[in-house]
Amino acid sequence: MELAKAYGSAHRGYGIPNAVDTRFGLASGTKALTALSIVSLIEEGRLGLDTTARSLLGEDLPLIDDDVTVEHLLAHRSGIGDYFDEDAVESMTDYVMPIPVHRLATTPDYLAVLDGYGQVFPPGERFAYNNGGFVVLALIAERTAGMPFPEVVRTRVCAPAGMPDTEFLRTDEPGNRTALGYLYGDGLRTNVLHLPVCGSGDGGIYSTVGDIHALWSALYAGQIVPVDRVAEMVRPLSDVPSESMRYGLGFRLHPTGDAVILEGSDAGISFWTEHDEATGVTHTVLSNTSGGAWPVTARLSEWLTL
Repeated sequence: MELAKAYGSAHRGYGIPNAVDTRFGLASGTKALTALSIVSLIEEGRLGLDTTARSLLGEDLPLIDDDVTVEHLLAHRSGIGDYFDEDAVESMTDYVMPIPVHRLATTPDYLAVLDGYGQVFPPGERFAYNNGGFVVLALIAERTAGMPFPEVVRTRVCAPAGMPDTEFLRTDEPGNRTALGYLYGDGLRTNVLHLPVCGSGDGGIYSTVGDIHALWSALYAGQIVPVDRVAEMVRPLSDVPSESMRYGLGFRLHPTGDAVILEGSDAGISFWTEHDEATGVTHTVLSNTSGGAWPVTARLSEWLTL
């Protein structure tokens, strides 16, 4: 059985409603696509989990420890300083970008905001959720594949998974069927001044509920990377009781069950998708407000446990 519903407005000023095929920002849901892009390069032998970031960064970002590996970055265990430390942000509706957002249009542009943050702890010592680490992974993917990071994700993840509506979009050029992100439950103020004009490995891709469903199907069918690689990515590596969550390589994992989770939270964006391969049950909620997805997700989770 499949159920899909749409509510609210994609554009409040013009009264354009959201539809089932509307594209929404995924925020940190992007990290799973970054991880899959990296693992596809590993599968081809072009990278290894033990490849050091330094071997691809060269003289860039000199404060990153020379021993930080691709695996450390994927698992949020690198210990590198984070340009966007979510624990230090009081509200997702704050202005948090350290430089004007229009200057962050390509992945190499992020070097300007990634630099200057010293190592927080030795690589591999412990888990610490890290946005900057996934931008570093995007740089690694871009330099390894020899193409811009959005193209890496499109060719290595979206195309084989059958996700034609998933892509990096500029916040000032959202395009058709794309919801504007609103800071609050009502009002007209959007998130355009709060986010990089174009995202990278830690967030910024847009997608639809149909494409998210296709992602789960393709993932467990081995269409993106082989199923043994998928199993490696969703194997628990870190237990994080403070979040009631475990983490693998680029994926959040249910604290006790088999479900795999993607979550995104940012100014004007909230996103949750949860898939349990054993039961075949998936639920996905995309919202173009900062907190709109959470009450719906909570109700769905309650209903699915009855």
